[in-house]
Amino acid sequence: MRRAFVPNRLIPTRLLLAAALGLAVTAAPVLAQRDPAYAAARASGKVGEKMDGYLGIVGPATGELKAMVDDINIKRKAVYAQQAQAQHATVEEYALTAGCLAIARTVPGEKYQTPDGSWATRTSAPPQRDSRCP
Repeated sequence: MRRAFVPNRLIPTRLLLAAALGLAVTAAPVLAQRDPAYAAARASGKVGEKMDGYLGIVGPATGELKAMVDDINIKRKAVYAQQAQAQHATVEEYALTAGCLAIARTVPGEKYQTPDGSWATRTSAPPQRDSRCP
């Protein structure tokens, strides 16, 4: 049974656990994304984790940066679609859960999107998270 995406609904625990397992299973391909260009863009604050589970560009975008982010996001969406189908969830629900987890895993100095859509730099404090995040 498919559930419609409801923005104010809390993420079901089952979906959160599935996302965590799915992300753990896909950790090797995700780590492959950390090529030197990606690592440099992330460290310099040119890219950051978005609430919707995708990578975003912070500030002006070059063609090369946009191509890299688009490639990573295409790969993420493929994983999200596969995992969402397996969990009988929508891609949007699964991606949001993945976004919550990715933002929680950011380290001080990295950029992430806050619930109001603005970009923040992670400090030693926990990141600001969407109310739908567990």
